[in-house]
Amino acid sequence: MLYDLTYLTLRPATTPKALPRLADWLAANPARGELLACWVAEIGVLNRILLLRSYADHAALLGDHDALARDSNPYGIADVLTQRSADAYAGFPFLPPIAAGAHGPVYEVRSYVLRPDGVTPTIAGWEKTLPGRRPLSSPLIGMYSITGATPRFVHIWPYASLDDRQRIRGEAVEKGLWPPPGGSERLIEMQSEIYLPAAFSPTR
Repeated sequence: MLYDLTYLTLRPATTPKALPRLADWLAANPARGELLACWVAEIGVLNRILLLRSYADHAALLGDHDALARDSNPYGIADVLTQRSADAYAGFPFLPPIAAGAHGPVYEVRSYVLRPDGVTPTIAGWEKTLPGRRPLSSPLIGMYSITGATPRFVHIWPYASLDDRQRIRGEAVEKGLWPPPGGSERLIEMQSEIYLPAAFSPTR
């Protein structure tokens, strides 16, 4: 399964105005992929919207990228849009595809830049270590970039609340269940952001 991860950065204080227009645009412009998420940044880079889609193949994903590049009013919010970035990711092969539904409503998006040789051992470490972590919580997805700056690695974790996140992460570290051994040795940069779902987001 392939995923498109798009970030839309807006002018300050325009997100409430932009979301209804974005919802209308998405409904009127169905993509070749399936919309899985529309989330709004709560902690991290503010005035940012995250869109996540799944695709069955490269051709469909790149076709949507091409159409958006030529759109005179991308996402119906060009007047408040200051920056747009979109990259393709491949999901870790042992993880199930993302399914729409109520998983959060708090989503932590962790983005890492890896060493040039970091993708394969990262996947192997996750596959070995994740079963022990699952009794505490499961990721929505783990995926690695196949376009843009590579190698990058994004994993997304749903939580019931920020307090729930803090408790689970602390317990996982205390019990030695997470992170996978040796993972930090492969990291160059790390970033974490918290998102909340828009009213029309398929994952919420």
